[in-house]
Amino acid sequence: MRADRDPIHQAHQQWVRHGWAEAADGMALVTSIVRVNQLLAERIDAVLRPMELTFARYEVLRLLSFAAGGEMAMSRMGSLLQVHPTSVTSLVERLVRQGYVERVRSNSDGRVVLASLTVTGRTAVEEATSALNAEVFARPGLPPEQVRELTKLLGLMRADGGDQVQPPPIEE
Repeated sequence: MRADRDPIHQAHQQWVRHGWAEAADGMALVTSIVRVNQLLAERIDAVLRPMELTFARYEVLRLLSFAAGGEMAMSRMGSLLQVHPTSVTSLVERLVRQGYVERVRSNSDGRVVLASLTVTGRTAVEEATSALNAEVFARPGLPPEQVRELTKLLGLMRADGGDQVQPPPIEE
């Protein structure tokens, strides 16, 4: 694609022409991140759609598969997934209808509702993870060293926005 045909490049030029040069690079960055998000979402959706999963439901299944006993309090899930409790309820309800998750009461505190991964759900999340690893995560669109560098830079942006961000591991 020629630079003069790149809509983000064209928008950058318009920002400069209209006297917003100090914001032009930031606008191009934000617009580029939003566009890359769209492109990655399309790739993820293409992998998960045949499995009748969305990325949000996949994240719930993957989180549960990592949890001890394959179950977790729904209130804790919202915190870890950084979504509103209503969203967790909706996601879990859909996964219950698909037979991937069950809702159960905690043995230690009957007031606590747990989402519990079923055998079918465990199979589904492992298949989805294998497909996502092969089709998206192993080749996100940049060489490995640039993936690590971009992840570090995005971590700085996340931290500036208030996220708790772990420092990257030290490479040996």
